[in-house]
Amino acid sequence: MIRFILADLRRLWMGSLVVVLLVALATALGVSVVLQERALRLGSARAADRFDLVIGAGGSETQLVLSSVFLQPSPLPLMSGEVLARLAADPRVDWAAPIGFGDSFSGYPIVGTSTMLAQNLSGGLTEGKIFVREGEAVIGAAVKLSLGGEIKPMHGSLEEGGETHTELVYHIAGRLRPTGTAWDRAILVPIQAVWHIHGMEAEEHSEDGEQEHEASGTDNAEHGHAHEKAGADHDGHEHHGEADPDAALDESWTAAAPGLPAILVKPKTIADAYKLRQDYRSGNTVAVFPGEVLTNLYATLGDAKQILVAVASGAQALVAASLVLVTVIHIGQRRRQIGALRAFGAPRGAIFGIVWLEFFFLLAVGIALGFALGYAAALILSGMFSRTSGITMPVGFAREDAGLAAVLLAFATILAALPAVLAYRQSPAQALRA
Repeated sequence: MIRFILADLRRLWMGSLVVVLLVALATALGVSVVLQERALRLGSARAADRFDLVIGAGGSETQLVLSSVFLQPSPLPLMSGEVLARLAADPRVDWAAPIGFGDSFSGYPIVGTSTMLAQNLSGGLTEGKIFVREGEAVIGAAVKLSLGGEIKPMHGSLEEGGETHTELVYHIAGRLRPTGTAWDRAILVPIQAVWHIHGMEAEEHSEDGEQEHEASGTDNAEHGHAHEKAGADHDGHEHHGEADPDAALDESWTAAAPGLPAILVKPKTIADAYKLRQDYRSGNTVAVFPGEVLTNLYATLGDAKQILVAVASGAQALVAASLVLVTVIHIGQRRRQIGALRAFGAPRGAIFGIVWLEFFFLLAVGIALGFALGYAAALILSGMFSRTSGITMPVGFAREDAGLAAVLLAFATILAALPAVLAYRQSPAQALRA
């Protein structure tokens, strides 16, 4: 029987190939959707795990996380620098790192921060050292620049018609270890230098009244400084200041510090994390756990997944209908062959088995090939996303995928029975007269 089936498949190889490809493409569509959605969830969750608590000015929690954790460019309102001073002195805080963004270089975001974050973000450096002067920078593992290279910051991005700052040129002092997050594509510079080249510290000290107003944390202070931050609308050179590349860093944060879009906080304990979140969720600040915000995003992503799965299921249903049509035509063309087998004494059961095994084999091969193609497609898409975002997207099969394969094989079993039943019911006399 097996030899007969193999000979039949060789004789009808063109039609068999079409059946296999149809099934493979339909299966690959569904598999790639499932694998890509899972990879996105895992990759983003692992990226957020590195940051325990994010504090920012009142506004969208989702945008705060997207900007501070995933470095998606967006203007954020500023909170008073006094918040950073309070966090730095809080006994519940292991460390608190300010971040400021808005500048870029060669497509890489430039993030102003402290030496504390640079030391703790990736657990060390692969080469070089942490910046100790205003004119030094530390690059992420995926930044394709060399130690000692020059970085000329541009306000915004080249696509947005950004303007290159002439106040300061950074020199690369070190490279971080890989983190699997968007920060692998980031250029870290001292927040002090960012303040200086945007003229923010100069403005902070220019009027005593404004210092007091910002220290109070009122909305007027936040909106008054919002246009100064890196990443906000820029109207020329009026916000530019001066920076000394050889100036030593001063990270003794005081209430007179300029406004900040976000602060990354490492609490000492889990209990401290919840207390800090509660304390800074009132007034003009908001504190969030990135994981909680991602949960809400996953809910939206889940809806999108259901839509994509429905589209994939629709495509698979169309393929199944096409296969039924092909099957009926195929059995019609083989009526003489089936009649001859019956005439030579082949029992109905043997005919049923031959036709069922042949068609089920084609469907099973198509499903297996579809899983391979879906996996390859998910790898390609994840690789493209990782190169642009820096987030590692782990693509892999899980236990529930075995259930999907079982369902598809069960469906193939039923579908393969259709041509087998048609062949089983054929009369040998009628088949030979056809």
